Amino acid sequence: MTNEFLNNKKFIFDRWASSYDWLLPSVFYRAIHKRLLEYVDLPERANVLDLGCGTGRLLERLADKFPQLRGTGLDLSTQMLQIARQSNRHRPRLIFIEGKAEALPFGDGQFDAVFNTISFLHYLEPKQVLEEVVRVLTPGGRFYLVDITTQKEKEPQALSIGHQGIKFYSPQQREILGSAAGLRCLQHHYLLGPVLLTVFVREEC
Repeated sequence: MTNEFLNNKKFIFDRWASSYDWLLPSVFYRAIHKRLLEYVDLPERANVLDLGCGTGRLLERLADKFPQLRGTGLDLSTQMLQIARQSNRHRPRLIFIEGKAEALPFGDGQFDAVFNTISFLHYLEPKQVLEEVVRVLTPGGRFYLVDITTQKEKEPQALSIGHQGIKFYSPQQREILGSAAGLRCLQHHYLLGPVLLTVFVREEC
């Protein structure tokens, strides 16, 4: 079931890739990224991961703002990554690789920060994704989770689109999921309408 789910998601985003940066999402994400950057706090020579990086626009904006930043973008979609690599203006500081959020191909404690923008709603195994985020973060590292939220507190709000499902999490549900994985919530900020930024920190060992 999980492999079929991931393959379906990959197929959709591969087909979307060629026009992705020219459609409504590009305007939507640009506005979100601009607001997100107001809350980003990184060490001087930060090494960061953008989980579900798509065509690489957030990493590009982070690299513009933080000249010594090194970044890795990871995505399930081969075609999205191809576009990210072709438009990469910050080689060799930025690299893009294919992989799954549920099994990150990185060593423990490798990143000072992890970003995840409008991707968490797609994950079939959110607990597993958060455990992987904690594993690859340095102690004290931050996780910036940006996604559409809901006000339903008891359980995630599920939405079915064709054969695909997405889930929205309330601020409290995010805090509970994060805490179970070893992440402490620092703050919430609404960036654009129902799009909520939750900033987590990995607890010190």
